[in-house]
Amino acid sequence: MVERTDEIHDHVSLEKSHYISSLKPDAEVIGRAIRGHWCVENQLHWSLDVAFREDQCRVRIGNAASNFSIIRHLALNLLKNEKTSKVGIKIKHSKAGWSNTYLAKVLNASTS
Repeated sequence: MVERTDEIHDHVSLEKSHYISSLKPDAEVIGRAIRGHWCVENQLHWSLDVAFREDQCRVRIGNAASNFSIIRHLALNLLKNEKTSKVGIKIKHSKAGWSNTYLAKVLNASTS
């Protein structure tokens, strides 16, 4: 179990999270593992939100939200694999929308 305390002005909130792990009970090692996991999760979410405005998506019917999420992850991975353009994911995303030549390069980068 991990307890997190957040203090903003006069308001204090306490959050408890439970984890299952095969790690030995060493608080420092487990803490690093948890922070590392959330670092990766937060970076992925940030990338999806910045490049694809995922938080603004209002798709809610049936399996559409899950399907869109899968497509966004696929597109993000394709954009990350394209190494010839030394710009960020958001710019690569826009560039692929503007140029069929660059879009083909993005789609072919996964096979190279």
